[in-house]
Amino acid sequence: MGNADSKLNFRKAVIRLTTKTQPVETTDDAFWDQFWADTATTVQDVFALVPAAEIRAVREESPSNLATLCYKAVEKLVQGAESGCPSEKERQIVLNCTRLLTRILPYIFEDEDWRGFFWSTVPGAGQDEGNDDGARPLAESLLLAVSDLLFCPDFTVQSHKRVYDVSSDTSGLNSCEYIWEAGVGFAQTPPLDYIHDLNRTELLKLLLTCFSDAMYLPPSAQNNILNRWVVFFSSTHNRHALPLFTSLLNVVCAYDPVGYGIPYNYLMFSDYREVLVEHAVQILIVTLEHEAGAAALVGPDNLFVNYLSRIHREEDFIFILKGLARLMTNPLIQTYLPNSTKKIQFHQELLVLFWKLCDFNKKFLFFVLKSSDVLDVLVPILFYLNDARADQSCMGLIHIGVFILLLLSGERNFGVRLNKTYSVRVPMDIPVFTGTHADLLIMIFHKIITGGHQHLKPLFDCLLTIIVNVSPYLKSLSMVAANKLLHLLEAFSTNWFLFSASQNHHLVFFLLEVFNNIIQYQFDGNCNLVYTLIRKRNIFHQLANLTSDPVTIHKALEMKKTTLARISRTNSQETISMDGSRPAVPAEPGTLKASLVPIPAIDKLTEKAQVSEDGTMVCLQHNTHSPQMTADQNTHTLQPQTAGDQHKHSLQSADTNTSGIVLSWKSKLPLQTIMRLLQVLVPQVEKICIDKGLTDESEILKFLQHGTLVGLLPVPHPILIRKYQANAGTAMWFRTYMWGVIYLRNVDPPIWYDTNVRLFEIQRI
Repeated sequence: MGNADSKLNFRKAVIRLTTKTQPVETTDDAFWDQFWADTATTVQDVFALVPAAEIRAVREESPSNLATLCYKAVEKLVQGAESGCPSEKERQIVLNCTRLLTRILPYIFEDEDWRGFFWSTVPGAGQDEGNDDGARPLAESLLLAVSDLLFCPDFTVQSHKRVYDVSSDTSGLNSCEYIWEAGVGFAQTPPLDYIHDLNRTELLKLLLTCFSDAMYLPPSAQNNILNRWVVFFSSTHNRHALPLFTSLLNVVCAYDPVGYGIPYNYLMFSDYREVLVEHAVQILIVTLEHEAGAAALVGPDNLFVNYLSRIHREEDFIFILKGLARLMTNPLIQTYLPNSTKKIQFHQELLVLFWKLCDFNKKFLFFVLKSSDVLDVLVPILFYLNDARADQSCMGLIHIGVFILLLLSGERNFGVRLNKTYSVRVPMDIPVFTGTHADLLIMIFHKIITGGHQHLKPLFDCLLTIIVNVSPYLKSLSMVAANKLLHLLEAFSTNWFLFSASQNHHLVFFLLEVFNNIIQYQFDGNCNLVYTLIRKRNIFHQLANLTSDPVTIHKALEMKKTTLARISRTNSQETISMDGSRPAVPAEPGTLKASLVPIPAIDKLTEKAQVSEDGTMVCLQHNTHSPQMTADQNTHTLQPQTAGDQHKHSLQSADTNTSGIVLSWKSKLPLQTIMRLLQVLVPQVEKICIDKGLTDESEILKFLQHGTLVGLLPVPHPILIRKYQANAGTAMWFRTYMWGVIYLRNVDPPIWYDTNVRLFEIQRI
């Protein structure tokens, strides 16, 4: 009954605030205390009792009252931080103010006239020696108070003080002694306290809301706008920066959702740690956003990025990698009892965190790649890619998975690790095969290209670049994987596909480079691939004799139209379309999706490095083009025709133009190595088949296994690796993706729902 009265009083206070047109004095504590002193509302209650329309009404009609409400709520948080919240009543006031600010802040951010409000100085809001006018901006007071409260004994951390120590002053508290979890830089494991976890979660929710200021700016091509909230929070002004970073990282990496493995335990007990971990990883990925273009060079040092980049102890790397791999693998776990194991939902945030670890800390990246542990991350990523390939609401998930693999593939050790036998069986709809992790990767990529939806076509270049990067190190491809690669080449080298877009020939060049790398550097163990090349030799002969006159091109493009029309009429799944004409599987009704900015082209995403004889990589000049890139220089833009029967004439011009482009890249097709292999081996295979009457595939493979091409092939070409390079385009993509995920994941309460975010669009599928 008391709780119902409390909610009623709170609702009455909100109504009074929205109906008052005259400013309420800041000294009128009796009025303002109604919002936090005598109420016991949950965060869900606050969202229900403070409707969006009323917040906007106060903002427009009584701006001074909204300003005072924010100021008074922050003041209460500052007071709570200074006193250490010794009483239950003070803790309740702090939580109520936290919930109220979490509700209001997005409506402050969405209005351009209010955007600077929290960064204006409020008289008497605390002293800061660095400010000439002696007043601290409200945002800084809020962030410092929340940071203090996250290490408040008996509120968010276990108290170390003895019973007879009655001091509650927190100003001298060393928060490094109160890190939330053992792990990096901290050996003690504090006892679990679900009340502390709940209180930490509420404060982290408010922090995340503060940082979400970034959602209300449109995506910028320059990408040089620093988030003021994150900049201050992760700067030297925050004395808790190190213990906060360590607490967040350790809580995430130490979390084990399965626990003792009791079936259905998550249905019997509430897991408050999971909600805390989810918010901790979201705070981490937001504070670690440091790819801010030119502004990053002049901006203040981000301590979170600094701490992350300086982790170097092997035991810390082991702890981080095992923790992240355990959580990434969690959705793949299969048990005999259906749904008996808890499945986490924040794997997208984990992928972003793993990306940032590899990108900012090269020692961590080399540690990941120096052992087979990298495969514990690879398998779940491939699982996510395969699982999401036909779901149009999972575009971002596929992109981040591919970006991580592109980053890893730039290092030699990744290709070497892929040769480990794949023995772990996870639930994926792929053919049963005996082979390596490289085979698994190729099979999943093949499924994405042939069975994914139409919006994935821009990723084809990335997927094939990854295979090119690892190909010089692949010792033994299975027959299944070899057939998949040849199937891709067969599809990409059809006339209608090659002629239908000026960029399509790149895919053929990438695949030819894969075959050349394997033949030149790993011929001995790859009899399956060599046999498949011999069987499918017509593809290479057709490529070498590609007809590119305007008449042939016109016929091929007409054939494409009729083929696609036939497929759409019959809805046939037999004919696989490689240009992404397959529609995505419909999402569940009501599914929300955040839009993403386009990713840069592969030549903007990567820089070329040549592997020297001692295994080191030498970066090539940016103006060094591979054959497939050079061909684009001859691409012309068609001019519109004037009136009359010029439609036919324009088609002829287009076909003639295409013919010239095709001729320019056709002469650069790297077919010499493959043609030489076929020239030597095809007669030998045919002879042995006739002489011995062979019809058994295994006997031919045995012959090829012991064959050699030493001295018969062209001089081996240098190994060319395309390494991921950071740029403004991908930085902007990561920002929109990360905030889109956070927006969609925070639905209880729906912090940003129904506010005018500008960084991305929310579409209901």
